[in-house]
Amino acid sequence: MDEQSFGGFRGPPKPVEIGQEYDVDIKEMSRRGDGIARIEGFVVFVSNTQNGDHVKIRVTRISSRFAEAEVVGKEAAEKKEENEE
Repeated sequence: MDEQSFGGFRGPPKPVEIGQEYDVDIKEMSRRGDGIARIEGFVVFVSNTQNGDHVKIRVTRISSRFAEAEVVGKEAAEKKEENEE
């Protein structure tokens, strides 16, 4: 079966996967108040974050144009950054 059989073309593969964890920097804020990070240019909305935060996230939902994630370790990501300096 081709990709268009059920529901149309899905587009190129996304750079994130549900359940995977990533270290990201929150660069912007959404109108809803969620932080916005980008992974390979793909938008990820992260609740309970602020502009400038460096956090570890887990992807919880992926749509065609963006993903949503939750914070799983703010301090761990900050400590890793300190160790790299």
